[in-house]
Amino acid sequence: MAFAGLAGPIVRGLNSGVVALTESSVLGGIMGRGFTVITYVGRRSGKTFTTPVNYRRSGEAILIGVAMPDKKSWWKNFLGEGGPISLRLDGIERTGHATSRRDERGRVSVKVRLDESN
Repeated sequence: MAFAGLAGPIVRGLNSGVVALTESSVLGGIMGRGFTVITYVGRRSGKTFTTPVNYRRSGEAILIGVAMPDKKSWWKNFLGEGGPISLRLDGIERTGHATSRRDERGRVSVKVRLDESN
């Protein structure tokens, strides 16, 4: 299927568009209410990755719901003990510790505990 080879470039293009909108002076404030950009280091590759995600915030608690988790792998970096993550909130780069879990229905969520020092 020809489309299968295009999926990666299409997703990267869409992600780039969302990142640009979250950083935009015009739409950034609106987009920032539900989207943020996370940065993390791959558990196996050691490379730094950045990707936009949808999130919910309650005080210092951040919850990222992973849509179509079986088609994505970034959240696996935070299984078990989890790992460090950074994200932009209210125009400020914040760091924290993220852990992911899959529930009994197959849904995946990533919880971020923000560091107090930033």
